[in-house]
Amino acid sequence: MSRPWKRRVGSAGLALTVVFLAFAAAGCGSSKKSGSAMQKSVGDGEGHLSLIAWAGYVEDGSTDPKVDWVTPFEQQTGCQTSVKVAGSSDEMVTLMRTGGYDGVSASGDASLRLVGGKDVSPVNVDLVPNYKDVVPALKDQPYNTVDGVHYGIPHGRGANLLMWRTDKVQPAPDSWSVVFDPNSPYKGHITAYDRPIYIADAAVYLKATQPDLNITNPYELDDDQFNAAVDLLKKQRGVAGEYWTDATKEIQSFTSGSTLVGTTWQYQANTLEASNVPVQAVLPKEGSTGWSDTWMISSKAKHPNCMYKWFDYVLSPKVQAQIAEWFGEAPANVKACSLTTVKNHCQIFHATDEAYFDKVAEWETPIADCGDDRGNTCKDYSQWTQAWTEIKG
Repeated sequence: MSRPWKRRVGSAGLALTVVFLAFAAAGCGSSKKSGSAMQKSVGDGEGHLSLIAWAGYVEDGSTDPKVDWVTPFEQQTGCQTSVKVAGSSDEMVTLMRTGGYDGVSASGDASLRLVGGKDVSPVNVDLVPNYKDVVPALKDQPYNTVDGVHYGIPHGRGANLLMWRTDKVQPAPDSWSVVFDPNSPYKGHITAYDRPIYIADAAVYLKATQPDLNITNPYELDDDQFNAAVDLLKKQRGVAGEYWTDATKEIQSFTSGSTLVGTTWQYQANTLEASNVPVQAVLPKEGSTGWSDTWMISSKAKHPNCMYKWFDYVLSPKVQAQIAEWFGEAPANVKACSLTTVKNHCQIFHATDEAYFDKVAEWETPIADCGDDRGNTCKDYSQWTQAWTEIKG
């Protein structure tokens, strides 16, 4: 099933343009050395693995003693694993460019920057047996495959949701208007994601509420569309109480009641509900942005065999089931669906429901090429970054 706001990358020429422009937007010079070649085989582990990941993706029992899929991996492979939890895609890109990590769980707004910057290497999916069971909608996507070359292993996907305190916000909202309305009754208690990619959330709302703007893809915005989204976010600045990138801080804010409504991941909603904080989260009627994350290997990986062992392990049905339930997402490996503790988990999170994900604009790296007859008139990520600085003031 086609998605109306997915970037159209069908030809080698356009795919290479995507990489070049992402490279340029990242501010990388042309003298940067090419990433290492695709691995041809997997040997013994090197004894260590250093990862960058979103919170909840690499759990070793330190967060919750009952939640641990890292220790079994270490026992099976001998790859002692460390993780740096990142709060944003921008942080992941910065960390990966230090060359001190073997891999990263990159979202679509980071993956092309890493490919363009030659910070990651192509991935030989033939060396990852569990790859064959990945849901087709997550394979060969423009954020993980360039010119037919795979640059990672799908991890899972989900939507950025609207969450609110059910004891304070009534009636229950079903629209993003509750966070974008300059007259919102929850002024000062609204939260939003603190990164330039949040401009796409405004574009999703405008796509539904101002059809005359002709927004088709919230990551492909020309001057008029982009300016409308920026103006909306500047108005939101007047009602927002705070912005978040750290999931833990958002959890604390909802727990204390200083924040009552705003955008979230399912992970925070699950954590709050487990702590008996009265919250609810939904996909609003306008649709939403979202994420489909990809495990990528550094072009400077010191432990490539351990990284390939992690690729296959983290994609195995049992581990996929554990991660999907802990984080609150749809697994990439559909065989995980029969192994979740909550038997209807995959139905709840729409694991194979493409009609649901047609309403979710998964993060992409904005580039100048609009992907249509408008040509190179869209705003690239560097311009999104500049605008976000102006929005925040």
